[in-house]
Amino acid sequence: MSTVVEIEKALQTLPVEDARKIADWLQHYLDEKWDNQIDEDIAAGKLDKLADKATQVYQAGRVKPLDEITGESRSTAMLQPYRIRSAVLQ
Repeated sequence: MSTVVEIEKALQTLPVEDARKIADWLQHYLDEKWDNQIDEDIAAGKLDKLADKATQVYQAGRVKPLDEITGESRSTAMLQPYRIRSAVLQ
């Protein structure tokens, strides 16, 4: 299995439970890749301007609580830590 097409065909033959296990593994793998890329970008200073701008906006009082934006209570939002990341990746 060296090509994407071959891998896709093999996945289609799996029972649903095995496909879910692979999907979970793949999501974890992609999450780790994302985290590593963000860490590298931070270390390289690629997010410095964005962080400075966010700090300025926060200090100017031009922010809203997350639950006000999402319509969810703070506790509900805390239970779904990867929801925003997943939405960004879609």
